[in-house]
Amino acid sequence: MRPTMTDPAASDLRAAALDSKAWPYEEARKLLARYPDGKPGGAPILFETGYGPSGLPHIGTFNEVLRTTMVRNAFHALSDQPTRLIAFSDDMDGLRKVPDNVPNGDMLREHLGKPLTQIPDPFGTHDSFAAHNNARLRSFLDQYGFDYEFASSTDYYTSGRFDDALRLVLQHFDAIQAVMLPTLRAERAATYSSVLPISPTSGVVLQVPVEVIDAQAGTIAFTDETGERVEQSALGGRSKLQWKVDWAMRWVALVVDYEMAGKDLIDSVVQSGKIARVLGARPPEGFNYEMFLDEHGQKISKSKGNGLSIEQWLTYGPEESLAFFAYREPKKAKQLHMGVIPRAVDEYWQFRGNYAGQDLKQKLGNPVHHIHDGKVPDESLPVTFGLLLNLVGVMGEASKDQVWGYLSNYVPDADPARYPALDRLIGHALAYARDFVAPTLHRRAPEGVEIDALRRLDAALAALPADASAEDIQNIVYEIGKTAGFAELRDWFKALYETLLGSAQGPRMGSFIKLYGIANSRALIAEALTRVGAPAA
Repeated sequence: MRPTMTDPAASDLRAAALDSKAWPYEEARKLLARYPDGKPGGAPILFETGYGPSGLPHIGTFNEVLRTTMVRNAFHALSDQPTRLIAFSDDMDGLRKVPDNVPNGDMLREHLGKPLTQIPDPFGTHDSFAAHNNARLRSFLDQYGFDYEFASSTDYYTSGRFDDALRLVLQHFDAIQAVMLPTLRAERAATYSSVLPISPTSGVVLQVPVEVIDAQAGTIAFTDETGERVEQSALGGRSKLQWKVDWAMRWVALVVDYEMAGKDLIDSVVQSGKIARVLGARPPEGFNYEMFLDEHGQKISKSKGNGLSIEQWLTYGPEESLAFFAYREPKKAKQLHMGVIPRAVDEYWQFRGNYAGQDLKQKLGNPVHHIHDGKVPDESLPVTFGLLLNLVGVMGEASKDQVWGYLSNYVPDADPARYPALDRLIGHALAYARDFVAPTLHRRAPEGVEIDALRRLDAALAALPADASAEDIQNIVYEIGKTAGFAELRDWFKALYETLLGSAQGPRMGSFIKLYGIANSRALIAEALTRVGAPAA
């Protein structure tokens, strides 16, 4: 059970959170200001996230739920007011184009324009394309243990739950048109309607002008694809609203208090806010985050399938590293590709290692506080993910047990039961090294002063006891580099990485040699020297 504000620890947390500059607390304070005396009637503060299932869910979608949850948790530290989080799927939308990253594109093309819940699943696993994509999103949200309620646009429209709000839209149809038409090009404005009827002939979501016949009864008129004038109800799933109008209607119907959105939707937020006011409601508080980009600097898209999928990240890095990546600098555009995973893993553990020794103010600004909702696990990590990648990179094909065998050189009490998080990281490191490190490794031959420096290093390692510390080894490496004739010390380390590890970058060599073992490291040096026909000392 979450502690109440009367508990001393909760009171201290609240006092610190009221002054914290961490962005989730800054966002949560907006909701305190929205309802200084609490939401009327004791109703829950409602958080919402939106998702369009016209393509496979990607990390951007997942991260919106994650970030919203962080704000929700921050609000819990400030208030005892109840909250809810609705993850809303816009699955009543008509499919406008066939995504590039799904099978059976020709089959989908036959159903263009129909609501996503009326389009067959190209994967053949669910009742519809929307049901498949919704299930994948919910699977990831459930895996993370998010506390949320899933909502389907189709369910809300067809069940009549939106009917009262739709009547309100019809009553203010002209005023809503007046908001939207000035924002459109002349060609678009000529046929724009905030209400989109579902064709009784084809089932397609029609983009045609609409006449409101009876707002209270919900009756509209329009010209169908056949060219005939049709009068039908807009209620009960026989119409849906244009995107910006739909968003505003949803805010009003559900009484949404908070919803964040990407920077690309700033104009939509503005226009939907105006429409919400036309409907007599207050728009929710919000936050505009920057977009994720792929390795080429292009916005990631669920229809293109560029960037990373959630499955890909969780293959090569743990869940906490993805949450860490999402938390940091949400208003800064960040490239999202395989290369960012190792850094995110190591930075997460760096912040987690600092957490226990920080004061309360520092803890509230630490990303791991928000990733774990203040309940940060105690387990430490005796080696970095980067060092693990270097180890498995030189090992080649290896098993977890073999990696643990090497770890015993570095960690006296190395055991999967003692370090379960490290055990999981080894699995990620093996997968990442196999797919992204091994194909790029190229150990070049040493040259010039590098040859003698490697001979000296080999001789120095041969003289060390087997239990020499990583720091002792690092000092030897450092001293050899200073006296071997390199123009800069970093040239020595670069030579070690390129000749021994096959990479342009690497770890502290003292730590690596300790982990890999002195004898194994000497074997690497001997192998490097044989490439130029120069034997070890």
